[in-house]
Amino acid sequence: MINKKIILDNIKTLFYALIIALIIRSLLLQPFYIPSSSMEPTLLVGDRLFVTKYSYGYSKHSLPFSLPIFKGRIIFSEPKRGDVVVFKTPADNRTDYIKRLIGLPGDVIQFIDTNLYLNNNELLRTKISTEDKIYCGNKTIDVVTFEEKLPNGKIYKTVYLKNFSFQNSDKFIVPENYYFFLGDNRDCSKDSRFLTSVGYVHKDNLVGKAQFIFFSSDRSIGSFFAFWKWNNSIRFERVFKKIN
Repeated sequence: MINKKIILDNIKTLFYALIIALIIRSLLLQPFYIPSSSMEPTLLVGDRLFVTKYSYGYSKHSLPFSLPIFKGRIIFSEPKRGDVVVFKTPADNRTDYIKRLIGLPGDVIQFIDTNLYLNNNELLRTKISTEDKIYCGNKTIDVVTFEEKLPNGKIYKTVYLKNFSFQNSDKFIVPENYYFFLGDNRDCSKDSRFLTSVGYVHKDNLVGKAQFIFFSSDRSIGSFFAFWKWNNSIRFERVFKKIN
């Protein structure tokens, strides 16, 4: 005979576990998987990372399914230039994107002869390699790798196609309460340069700050479930790597 008390206790335990998981996911940490190469070399396809939900405060997008329980953003903290941020795309307010924050409200951003200008000042960019290869979708491309430095001292790597396909742009003037994002893989990223698909991102669309990679595997070598290939497919050097 089935003990009803045991069944009820198990149901309660499962219910409390789900509540705790929802609280952690909504208020503290949420895992994300990197499916595209737009942030190479910083983030690779197959990286799994944790995003802190509390870094910029909370909006409806902090909640599962973006439940509209409240409006606006509460306990807001201004993101910093150079942060790697997960946000909901303005096009559908549903799809998660991850890019690097370049422009704050009021900033003026422009590409001139492949160089990036912020508020009419050219960002310092140091060439460190001309021999690197990275992914762009399913293709491998030859790139030039730079170290780029923002005015606040943040330094990170970016890559460009050798022919610099994105060379010049109009001025992007970031509206109040909005932000401007770029992928580190500059010639293979759909980001704020493309106003009809991404464009400027409202502060309410921010989901959280990418903090560290907790697991990474190379899908080109084999599926995660092909455990006999783990020795070759798991990128052990990226496990628990802090995201710059």
